[in-house]
Amino acid sequence: MKIDRDFAEKFLTCIEDYDSYGVHLLFNEWWAGAPEDAMKVYCQTILNHPEQGPLAREGFLADPITLSDLDAFGSGTLGEAYRQFIVDNGLEENLGAGYRALHDEIERSGKLTRMPDVIRYKVLRGFQTHDFHHILTGYPPTPYGELSLQAFGFAQQNYPYAGMWISVITAHVTLLRPGMIDDVMTSITDGWRLGKAAESIQFVKFEHMLDQQVDELR
Repeated sequence: MKIDRDFAEKFLTCIEDYDSYGVHLLFNEWWAGAPEDAMKVYCQTILNHPEQGPLAREGFLADPITLSDLDAFGSGTLGEAYRQFIVDNGLEENLGAGYRALHDEIERSGKLTRMPDVIRYKVLRGFQTHDFHHILTGYPPTPYGELSLQAFGFAQQNYPYAGMWISVITAHVTLLRPGMIDDVMTSITDGWRLGKAAESIQFVKFEHMLDQQVDELR
């Protein structure tokens, strides 16, 4: 197997300046020249998982949730924590809805023709559950918190987006900013260890658990 050389050039661009050319763009470029064997492994890892497989096959996508929808949930509930997380961090109410529009636009360009259906679903569902994962793991929406969360998800599910995140960041600090290596590797290893120790939270219908206590869910 070989890495597509056009993709490799984009990979280097992302390593050099991931703020201008983000991993989400790199991820969408990969599929055009991705090795068939690698794609099959990513798909089967999800579909053969005892918890993730059935949820992925169902293809559940939640309806949009607004802040006003969350007003009724009491102290300590996931609904309250979700609302507070969005407000405190100035985040979008529906991160998944915003990404869905970008995903659809890229799909119309033809770049995602070879992306398997289960990965297409993972992309959209992953953006819907992303903030819930922050709440349950305790990782903040900061650069190092996001890196820990990607490592957590990578430990629970072989997924190229998370792998690209880690590859890009580790290459960036190794080749360009070695002073950041310790903090970066601490974030990655913390997320990886927690992800391996925890039960899978991939694809879970958190939107049906908003009235449950966060501590119990953790």
